[in-house]
Amino acid sequence: MDVDDHEYKHEEGVPEYNEQEESRDESFPPAEDHERVASTALSPPAQDSSAQTPLPVPEPKPESPYRPNYQPTYVLSGHSRSISSVKFSPDGSMLASCAADKLVKLWDTDTGDIVHTIEGHTEGISDVAWSSDGQFLASASDDKTVRIWDMETYKVERILYGHTNFVFCVNFSPSSTMLASGGFDETVRVWDVARGKTLKTLPAHSDPVTAVAFNHDGTLIGSCAMDGLIRIWDTESGQCLKTLADDDNPICSQIKFTPNSRFILASTQDSTIRLWNTQTSKCVKTYTGHTNRTFCIFADFAPGRKHIVSGSEDMKVYFWDLQTREVVQVLDGHRDVVIAVASHPTRRLIASAAMEKDLTIRLWADEPENDA
Repeated sequence: MDVDDHEYKHEEGVPEYNEQEESRDESFPPAEDHERVASTALSPPAQDSSAQTPLPVPEPKPESPYRPNYQPTYVLSGHSRSISSVKFSPDGSMLASCAADKLVKLWDTDTGDIVHTIEGHTEGISDVAWSSDGQFLASASDDKTVRIWDMETYKVERILYGHTNFVFCVNFSPSSTMLASGGFDETVRVWDVARGKTLKTLPAHSDPVTAVAFNHDGTLIGSCAMDGLIRIWDTESGQCLKTLADDDNPICSQIKFTPNSRFILASTQDSTIRLWNTQTSKCVKTYTGHTNRTFCIFADFAPGRKHIVSGSEDMKVYFWDLQTREVVQVLDGHRDVVIAVASHPTRRLIASAAMEKDLTIRLWADEPENDA
């Protein structure tokens, strides 16, 4: 089941999977397909005994798949408590980070310098998200609020009240007119950004909500939770359209839609990352090799969208080939759990951030090896 590379590009790009891939991670083809293959394989040879078997035509040697070669560029220090999330701005010029120290920090991605520190939350912050035009940044906090910050003035534009427990995750809609948040009150709230009011409260899960995400056109919202379920909601009606779940229901930590929304990448606390087909509700790929049993660790599509990248509890960053599921690079350098990763929107650059014993953010650039 290969992804067509020409289709897996920005916006028009989504993986087109061949459902016939023989993989232990997904269902076998339907019975009739097995029968068809078997009958073909067992057919008697052609009756013309004089016919000679043609010599095999050598197939062209396939190109070796691109292997990333990320190298460290900057180490960013400034947070005093465990970092929880990092996100690149839409134009990639800045990186936002948040932490248990109640602060949001903005970094220049070209120089690694601190641009600004934003204060205002009264408890630790678990997540940040940029509006699509980069004018606003939202932050989700244990103080039960979501705050929307103006990126010109660095002042708070709106404070969203409504959650009754820690707010753990936040994301803007593609148009940035709406915002979704989830938290320990087990609900997903959909907000009108301009008015700062709740549009809908979805009784989403039976455990704390760990991630929320809009699809490419904002018509769907995905959520996941410690109950192990991934749910897909109709944004307008608030109805649950679909529930994705593994048999063992491991805690689901993070989700991300592919660009055309046909697939969801999901991190779970059984040290596995899964790629789900949202139309068939089947898991079509799994990625393993890292360690994730305790924390909500981010995963993302690496720049170029041919690889998956994730943090790990063994203090490393892992890259997998999207197609083959092979681990193709492991980055060392952090000294604690790598909780967060993010991919630059236009350059082959990633950010990673680690917890209490490290407190650094690292920027890594892909530097293709010279074959000469």
